[in-house]
Amino acid sequence: MNDRPEDRQEIARRKTRRIVKLLVLVPLFLLIFIAGFGQAVLHLWNWLMPALFGLRAITFWQAVGLLSLSWILFGGFRGFGGSGRHSYPYPRRGRWERWQRWQEMTPEERAALREALERGACGRRGDSTAAGAPQG
Repeated sequence: MNDRPEDRQEIARRKTRRIVKLLVLVPLFLLIFIAGFGQAVLHLWNWLMPALFGLRAITFWQAVGLLSLSWILFGGFRGFGGSGRHSYPYPRRGRWERWQRWQEMTPEERAALREALERGACGRRGDSTAAGAPQG
């Protein structure tokens, strides 16, 4: 058991060190991330857009703004609690819906699905032999 005061103090020290590391490393990695991707957007824009579309060259801060805008508009913050169909609960919700559909199937439908899965027919676009596809 960790009831001794020394153990509690050691746990508190570890937590404090971990928090300090996070407070130092997270901003550092964030700065490196912004600088790296900002430079990538800057160089790609200034290389391609003036030649292809006759647009003006941009500055670093405009590139960072463009990067931020694209993340906001196209859902780049999925890993940070974003909403929409790609947010965290999505895969679980998909599994649950598949489970519910499986429970509602008749034994014949389950056998047909198993057979289609064994053939590898499910999930292929345009495959008329997939389970549930109209035959004939």
